[in-house]
Amino acid sequence: MSAAHRRTPHVAILGIRGLPAAHGGFESFAERLAPHLVEQGWRVTVYCQEGGQGPRRRSHWQGVQRVHIRVGDDTPVASMRFDWHAITETVRDRPDVALVLGYNTAAFTARLRLAGIPTLINMDGIEWSRAKWGPAAKAWLYLNERMGCWLGHHLVADHPHIARHLATRVSPRKIATIPYGGELIERADVRHLERLGLAPGEYLTLIARPEPENSVLEVVRAYSARPRPHPLVVLGHYAPDASPFHRAVLQAASPDVRFVGAIYDAAVVQALRRHCRLYVHGHRVGGTNPSLLEAMGAGNAVLAHDNPFNRWVAGAGAVYFRDRAGCERLFDQMAQIDWAAMGRANQARVREVFDWQQVLGSYTDTLQAMARRERAPAGERVGHPDWRRHTVS
Repeated sequence: MSAAHRRTPHVAILGIRGLPAAHGGFESFAERLAPHLVEQGWRVTVYCQEGGQGPRRRSHWQGVQRVHIRVGDDTPVASMRFDWHAITETVRDRPDVALVLGYNTAAFTARLRLAGIPTLINMDGIEWSRAKWGPAAKAWLYLNERMGCWLGHHLVADHPHIARHLATRVSPRKIATIPYGGELIERADVRHLERLGLAPGEYLTLIARPEPENSVLEVVRAYSARPRPHPLVVLGHYAPDASPFHRAVLQAASPDVRFVGAIYDAAVVQALRRHCRLYVHGHRVGGTNPSLLEAMGAGNAVLAHDNPFNRWVAGAGAVYFRDRAGCERLFDQMAQIDWAAMGRANQARVREVFDWQQVLGSYTDTLQAMARRERAPAGERVGHPDWRRHTVS
C-alpha cells in the first residue's frame, strides 16, 4: 500500500448491489454517501454484484473504487454468495472501517470482527416482521438481526423507534440514530402528467411495493367504497396471474383507481409527486421510509398508516388511519382538510430534520471515529440536529 493510501482513511461499503444506484434505497443512499466521503478525503471501496461468471475486476466511478464480483444468476442464493465474496475482498483490502448496509447476512461479518476491522452496521427496519416472509426467511432474518447487534462494533438506526428496538438487544451506547435524508422538490415538468392524462392537483398518489404490510388493499378498498372526485394513481408492478394478493387489489379497485405500472423514470415520478393533491402512505413497518420523505420534500400532504414510524417522520404533515374504515372516513373528509398547509409543514420538516448534508456529516463523523479506533458517537449525541429530540407524540 502506498504512503498516500496509508495517510488516507479507507472505508469499504457492503450490503448493496453496486453503484450507480439501480435497485433500492440503500443503493441510492450509498450513491450520495460514497462521493461525499471522497470529497472529504476518504478512499472508498464499493463491491458490485454482477451476473455470469468470470474474474473479479476493478473500476472507478466518481472517485469511488468499485470491485465487480460475478456470482451467476440473480437469485437470493447468489446474493448471499456475493455478500460472502465481498467480505472476503474486504478482509484482503484491510480498510480502516467497514460500513454494512442492512443485516440480511450479518452472520458473515464475524469474519470482519475476527480480522480486526471496525464494522458499522445500518440495521435498517425490523425486516423479519414483514408479512411477506415465510417461516424460514423470518427465522433467518431474526437470527441475523441478533448477529448484527452482537458482531457490529457500532450500529446505526434510521429511526428512534428502531433505536429503541435495538436497545432491547444491546447497550444504547452502541447505537447511533441517523435517519435517511430528503430533498426539496420545488418544480417538476408538468408535461409528464399530460402523457398520463392527469392534471396538476387533481389526483392522489400511492407509491409502494404491492405487499400486505403496505396497506395497499385496505387503501384501494377504502377509496373504491364510493365515487371520488379525483383518481387515485397507483404505481407498482402488479402480476395478478402470479400473485393472489395482486389479483385481490386489482379486483377491489373502482374506476377511480388507476394503475399506471412500475415507473422507473425519475423525472416522471418526481412530476407525479410534485403535482399531486395528496400522497397515501400505507407502510406499517420500517424506519425512515425514503418514499415518504420524497413525498414530504415535494410538498405533499400525507394520509398515512398510524404507527410510530410514520408519526415520527411526518408529524403534523399527515392525517392517520389505523384500518380500512378509518382510511375511508378520511377520504370522505378530503374537502374539509387544509392539504396545502400540511404540505408546507412537510417541506419545513424535511429542511429541519432530514437535511442530507446533516445526515452525511453524521455518517462521516461516526466512520472517522471508528477509523481512528475511538468510540463512535452514540445515542443522543449523534448528528446535528439531535434526531432523538424530534419526537412526535
